[in-house]
Parts: sequence; structure tokens; C-alpha cells
Amino acid sequence: MKYPFEEIELKWQKYWEENQVYKTDFKNDLRKLFSLVMFIYPSGAKLHCGHWYNYGPADSWSRFRKLRGDNVFEPFGFDAFGLPAENFAIKSGVHPYDSTMKNIEDIKGQLKRIGTMYDWSGELMTCSPEYYKWNQWLFLKLYEKGLAYRKNAPVNWCESCNTVLANEQVLADGTCERCSSIVIQKNLTQWFFKITEYAERLLDGLDRINWPEETKTKQRNWIGKSTGAEIIFKVENSDSEIKVFTTRPDTLFGVTYIVMAPEHPLVDKLTTAECSQKVKEYVQNSAYLTEIERTSQTKEKSGVEIGAFAINPATGEKVPVWIADYALLSYGTGCVMAVPGHDERDFEFAQKYKMEVKKVILQPGTGESDVLTEAYTGEGTMINSGKFNGIRSTQGILEVIKFLEESGFGKGKTNYKLRDWLISRQRYWGTPIPIIHCEKCGEQPVPIEQLPVELPYDIQFKPTGESPLRSHPEFMNVKCPKCGGNAKRDPDTMDTFVDSSWYYFRYCSPKYAAGMFDEEITDKWVPVDMYIGGREHSTMHLLYSRFIHKFMFDLGMAKTDEPFKRLVHQGTITNMGAKMSKSKGNIVIPEPFIDKYGSDVFRLYLMFMGPYEMGGDWSDKGITGTERFVQRIYDLAEANAGLLKNYPDTERFDISHINPEEKGLYTKLHKTIEKIEYDIENLKFNTAIAAMMELTSEMVKHISGCSNEFKAHIFERMLILIAPLAPHLAEECGEILGRKGTIYENPVWYEADKNALIDETVNYAIQISGKLRGTILMPIESTQEEVYEAAKSDPRISKFLEEKEIIKQIFVKNKILNLVVKP
Repeated sequence: MKYPFEEIELKWQKYWEENQVYKTDFKNDLRKLFSLVMFIYPSGAKLHCGHWYNYGPADSWSRFRKLRGDNVFEPFGFDAFGLPAENFAIKSGVHPYDSTMKNIEDIKGQLKRIGTMYDWSGELMTCSPEYYKWNQWLFLKLYEKGLAYRKNAPVNWCESCNTVLANEQVLADGTCERCSSIVIQKNLTQWFFKITEYAERLLDGLDRINWPEETKTKQRNWIGKSTGAEIIFKVENSDSEIKVFTTRPDTLFGVTYIVMAPEHPLVDKLTTAECSQKVKEYVQNSAYLTEIERTSQTKEKSGVEIGAFAINPATGEKVPVWIADYALLSYGTGCVMAVPGHDERDFEFAQKYKMEVKKVILQPGTGESDVLTEAYTGEGTMINSGKFNGIRSTQGILEVIKFLEESGFGKGKTNYKLRDWLISRQRYWGTPIPIIHCEKCGEQPVPIEQLPVELPYDIQFKPTGESPLRSHPEFMNVKCPKCGGNAKRDPDTMDTFVDSSWYYFRYCSPKYAAGMFDEEITDKWVPVDMYIGGREHSTMHLLYSRFIHKFMFDLGMAKTDEPFKRLVHQGTITNMGAKMSKSKGNIVIPEPFIDKYGSDVFRLYLMFMGPYEMGGDWSDKGITGTERFVQRIYDLAEANAGLLKNYPDTERFDISHINPEEKGLYTKLHKTIEKIEYDIENLKFNTAIAAMMELTSEMVKHISGCSNEFKAHIFERMLILIAPLAPHLAEECGEILGRKGTIYENPVWYEADKNALIDETVNYAIQISGKLRGTILMPIESTQEEVYEAAKSDPRISKFLEEKEIIKQIFVKNKILNLVVKP
């Protein structure tokens, strides 16, 4: 009979849901396991194969751990705010709330067809006021601690999306990650979270978590810790000072010019009348470059003089001040001391503009008079550096810092590339910022008892570059909570990464009204034990979550200071070599395959494609082979219907007391148990399925020659092995075979019989004078003489011994016999 997957899968999905098989008992935290996938953004497109590749295998891992005895919590929710829904509203007129709710309903239906064991009682959606109320509460707590602040700053602006983008949302080519439009720089007053206050702790924590090294390296590089000195350069004929940060204070005597960021506030003040026009033009042109473009190593360096001169505190010499787009106001002080002799970028700039190059660090093996043809950036001996001549440059760093501190011209300092988290968005579909602006009282936080500040539904969606909320008078016009006078709400909404920075806490009590979450539960269930999601979130969501988690730890709301114990990145499923996306028209929808083959076949096929963390290019050529594998298991169950009802399971068999067919099958079964246990724990699903296929083939060949008692032992374990990988199939076959109780209501995992794992035979490599001539199968622990006799009798080997004198035998037990012959 053909496996009736449609009927069976609906049957078991209904059973699991009605009987709340996957509802988590939070009171039992003895073997708690919080397993989570990064939650989905419910955009217009439904789930595609890439989503399935994330959710299906992750669910198989969770199922495996449930069978092993863990109390698994596997919830699901929806990252429901965001730009796509609002852009869709502008184009179609469909309100973001309406389109989002429709998409969530569709996606939930798709998710249930996968057959996941999600505990839907933990479901949440971030666009619900019951959820985003606590985003606002979090904002106010950060504001209270001085970690949320507002300032005017150059920001990344997408003219197509008409909103601000965080640095992480600008691609390497300077385009918007959402719409691929060119991103420009624009000065706006924006809200920031002070993530930089946590820079050192964010670095330290990476050493204590089980995450991929590539992700930890990305975060370390993004945080970008640098140690060095902050140095003060006086400005000639001015009371102004220019502060620079450098990691190489030992090169201070080699400074030949100063570079300021074009947007630096001192530029207008210090620019002379003769230079003002060209400076103005350069500043305007720089505004169209993103930070990524400005700092690109391949971009030709450019700049202009502003007419001012700075005084080198070490030499008293004056050096010209320039502006150049490679200097960034957001990093360090926004000013750079240029040492072309010992910095590649400065050397390139100096060569272009014909400026002096001074050698102040002598490269080992070179002479002081040798001309520099390129910047020397390594260690060496300080020269042309006054009283510091002859000192090793590494020691010179410390000595120069000491000199600067004693003379009042600087100090030692640590800097980070990490910028504060820009959270303002000039859009509607997000969490309103809970601040009121009063002309008399200034910024005033919304009183906590007035939360949530809810989004109005009746809104006009026009791409004006301003928040749509600004044109809604009922929303904007309020009373100041301090003086009672007329005031206005902040019109911006929060970056949606705020929503996802703490959502895992809320899963544990999504309806909880007395606080962000029920700490009595989260104290026992957080951190997340297994977190699975894409690499693309390495320096955004994953970094922001770590920051917010540490902040909650400081508030006493979390017992640990890291959110995710173990992190795994699933690979990407591509189509025709490109990542699946609606815009490329290469999305593969799962439904046609599920309709034709069933959910379990599709899940198995995706997992069998290759290593989970690598992914691969989509092809459906092999799916019929997976279908045959499932059919084989179903046929075996049908052929042995009622077996488990009539024959109780035997825990283990004595290998010496079973027939040869049983012995071979018993050994194969228990080796498969050991392999699948290791493979699934380490997310090696493809090799686990391959092992299961081999076992099934052996069962088809030999099961008829086994006793019923032995069959019961084999089938009971076979069901448990396949259950994480094909849950509907396992439950149905268990029912056919007469198993007592359903698998997931009575979870169990069988350990491999260690006696069955011991090999009774071993392959010996037979060499003649060191060259491999064949292998022979011998009983384990065979003597050298027994192996030698067997080798002589094997025609593949004996022909190399004809008329040869054996002068020596080299024997390694259970591995090699090397027969050395006389030349």
C-alpha cells in the first residue's frame, strides 16, 4: 500500500495539538532545554525552502533532545514590525496591521504542516501593544540610566525608503540592504542607545559562549578595540585645540599634517576665507558617500587644505590642517595625525599631494638615510625623535604617552570602532518612542503608567521622508507630563532590532501583564540553550541582544549576562546559485512538494542535501529516493502489524545466543544508534539519515529470518531512531506495530549495547616491502602467524611473493602485516 502521507500527517498534527503534546511544563526545570530559531519577519512572501531548512532540522534536533529526556521548550513568534509592510501599504493601500495579520495566519498554517513541536502557547508578535509596551518600558529604563540619548549626527539615509539606516544595514557597496538604493549621509537629530558603554563586556563575554568562531571574530572586529593615546594639537593663532587618537604615539615626531573629518564642528571655525569655497564644495560632496565608501582601502584618497595650522606638541613645528573623507567624526575624535612614513593611507595621501614624509621608526636591516618608497608600519627603533632616539618603538609607545601626560598634551586611551546604536526610524510601523517634547520643560519621558503609547490605525502613508505619525494631530498633540502645558510626542519609531533584542524572555510568559516577563520562570529557563539562525545577524541582532541582556542583568532581571549558550548558523539554500528572494524570482515554495510527497519526505530530503551548516543549491532530482526510503519503513511496519502488542521489548540480546542473521542485524542496529545519537546532537542530519537508510536496507534483507522477540527489539528502536527525522511516519508506524502509547507522549531513547559495538573482525593491510598489495578480513586478535598464512593463501597477494625470499615481517596487531622481501 502506498504511504498515505496526507491523511497520516493531518491525523498526527491534529492529535499533537488537541492533546497539547508539546506544551512545556515550566515547573520542571531539572533538565530544561530552551531551543529556539530566530523568529520570522512575516513579509508578503510565504515560507520558502530556506525557511524550512532553518525550522525543520532545528525541530528535529529539539525532538531528539525531548526523546533523550530533556524538558524541551520550543516556541515560535513573529517579528511583526518593519519596513516592508509599510512600503507595501504605500504601494497598495493595505494597512500594515492588516497585511501583517494575514501573513501571520498564512505562515502559521505552513509551520503546522512542517509538523514542528512548537509550543504555541508561547506565541508572540511584536506588533501587539501588549508586547511593544515593554519595548517602551525598556527605552525608559535605558533613558533613566543615561543609556538612551538624542543628538544631531550624520546618519545613513536611504532616499528610496525615506528612513535612517544603521551602519549594519548598509551593504559593502554603499547600498540599502532592503531596496539596493544608494545610501547618502544626512545630519539629523536621532535617538541612540549607548552600546559603547558595554564594549569591553561584550568583548569579554565572547570567550565564555559556545558560538561559531567566525561569528565571534566578526563581533570582535565590529567592536574594534584599539589602545593608544589621545593627543592635543594646539591651533596656530586660535584658542581651539585639535584632539586626535592614535595607536602609534611612538610616531608623533613623524606627523607632517592633520586630517579632520569634513563634518567636524571645528572645520567652519578654522577654515580661512581663502579656502572656504573649496572646503564648502568638498564637504557637500562628502555627504553623498557612506562610511563604507569613505573608509574603503581601494578608494583613491582625496582632501583639501582648510588654511589652518596645528602645532606638534613634541616638536613645536606647525603642520597644515586638511579635511579628507577617510576621517570619520564617529570614530575616535574625528581627527587624524598623519604620519606618511609609517601609515599606508597617509603615505598614499602625502604622495598625491606632495607632502613631506618623515622617517621616525627605523626598520631592522635598513639605514637612516635610506629613502622610504612605501610606509613602514612595523616595529623598529625610534629615530629623529629627540630624547626618544634609540628606544624600541614598542617601549616608545609607553614613553611618549608618559611624556604627553606629564606635559598636559595627552593621555593613554582605549578606543572602539563600535558606534552607539542608532534606533530612530522615520516610519510608522514600529514601536513609538515614549518621549514627549515640551518647549518649556524639554524632553520628558512618558510616565510608565501611561504605557503603551499605541500606534494610531488611521494614518496616511506617504513617502515624505518624515514619520507618518507627524501628520496625525491626535497622536502628536499631548500635554506635558511635567508642567501640563501643550507638548508633542516624538514622531519617530524604534529600530525593529529593539523588538528582537529581548523577545526570548517574553516567550516564557507572553501574556504576563505585571512586567516585561515573569522572572520566576525566566530565572530558571533563560539563557536559551540552543539558538539557530542566519550568519547575516552576526553584528546586528546577535550583538544587540547581548547588549540588552547585559543591561537586564545589571537591572537584576537576568541571572546570567549572556542570552544564548550555544549558537548554530544553518547554511543557505540557494537557487541557481543565488540566495532565494522575491525580487530575484527564484523562491522555491515547499507546498507543491509537500502536496506530492508529504512533509516528512520534504524534511528528510532537505536534511539529506548536505552538511546543515553549509546548505547548498536547490534541486529536487533526488527527492523520489527519499520517498522510497519512507515507503520502505512504512511497508516494514505494515508487514509486521501488531508485533509490538504481542511481543514485549527485550532490553538486549546476548550475541552468542542469536542466529547469524539476527547477529548481523543486532550489530548494525546498535552501531546505528551510536552514530545517529552523535550525528543528530551535532546537527549532522545528512549522515544520520544515511545511517538510517543503511539500517532499513539491512532490515528489508534479514528481518524475515529473525524471531518475533528479536523483531520487536529491532522495530521498537527503529521507530525511536526515525522519530526526530520523520515524526509523523514514526508515530503512524508505531501505531501500526501496536506500540503502547505515542512516541512523543512517552519519550524514550535507547542506548547502544556496547557489546554489539565491538568488532569481531578487522581488515589487515598487507604490504610487500612497504607497498600495499591488498587487504584481508581476519578475526580480531589474530596472531601474526595466522595473518601471514592467510596472506600467503590470497591470490591477490601471493603472486607478489613468487620466487621471493621474505627476510623480515613487520606486524602491527589488528592493522598491518608488512612482508619485506629480498631485492
